[in-house]
Order: sequence, then C-alpha cells, then structure tokens
Amino acid sequence: MKPFSRFSITLMAAGAIVLPLPTLVHAQAPVGGVVTFVVPAGGFGSSRFTDVIVGSLSAASKFCGALDSAYRVDCLAERIGKMAADIPEDTDYEEIKDVLNQTSQDMANLARRNRDSSKPRQNVSTGGSSPQATTRPLTAVRAESQASVNQQAEAILQNTETLLLRTPDDDTGKKLHYTRIAEAIGSNKTLLRST
Repeated sequence: MKPFSRFSITLMAAGAIVLPLPTLVHAQAPVGGVVTFVVPAGGFGSSRFTDVIVGSLSAASKFCGALDSAYRVDCLAERIGKMAADIPEDTDYEEIKDVLNQTSQDMANLARRNRDSSKPRQNVSTGGSSPQATTRPLTAVRAESQASVNQQAEAILQNTETLLLRTPDDDTGKKLHYTRIAEAIGSNKTLLRST
C-alpha cells in the first residue's frame, strides 16, 4: 500500500467537489470549508493536483497583472512562494516544491535589492468570486530599475521552466506533470514584458 500525504485548500465558493484521486474523494464544502487532496508518494501524483498548481500559476498572473507594475515582480515571488508552501512534504511534488521555493526567493531578493523606498510595502487582496490575498507585504521596484528587474525576473522564470523541462522521463508520468507546470511558469513571463 502506498503512503499518502494530505494537501488542504480553503474553498471560497460553495459546492460539491468530486476528485478522481487514487481513492475517490467526495467533499461537500461550504464557503471557507477545507477540501483535502491525497497525493501519493512514490508513484507520481494525481493530474488533479497538477491542475491545482497550474491553475494557481494562472491565477497568480491575473492577480499580479492587476497591480501597479512596480509590485509585479515581488507579487509573482510571493504567489509562487505561497504555492510552494502549500505543496505537502514527502510527496512526488517535493522537487517542484523546492524549485518553486528557490524561484520565489530569487525573485523576492531581486525586488528587495531594487526597492523603491518612496512606495510603501503593502499587502494586497482582491474580492470577487475567487478572492486572493498576499501572505506578506509586497515590495515595489524603482521605476528606473523596472525594465532591468523585469528582464532578470524573466530570466529566473526561464531558468525554472528549463529546469522543469529537463526532468528525465520515467514510467510514472513525472515528465508530463513537470512539463505542464513548466509551461504555466513560462506563461507568467508575458506579465513582466507588459510593463
């Protein structure tokens, strides 16, 4: 029998969730309820879990894209860091967790080194059907440094994407999952080019 780890997310909308995982999980979740994903260790994980990561990367792009361009690099750093923190330990996604953590740290450090001290560090949140909020205050980048910082942040995302795409293929389907996540990481580069 395979060991399992748990992954919890908080739902913001009411509804029934049916997830085809190693064992079928049904959950009725009220607003603010918790749904638990079970991610197998040692047999590569669920495509639904990969969907969660890819969806989170897409949501991060929309969330950060709505901000003042000075905050976008650190916003992406924070969102990627939050995703990494939400990936459970001791699962097939641990390598992705490590890669996303490093990406987040590199981008956050880049923003801090180029901080615009005239703009406040601030937490950001959105309302609507899928509200989001930052887990820490975001750092603005100086206007005169934004083009260079965006290029460097894009290079960090490119490096992350390349690292994930170079994952060797095996019989667990790992390569497919890593490729989908790499493509979602890569799609965030356009956000940095649009500023």
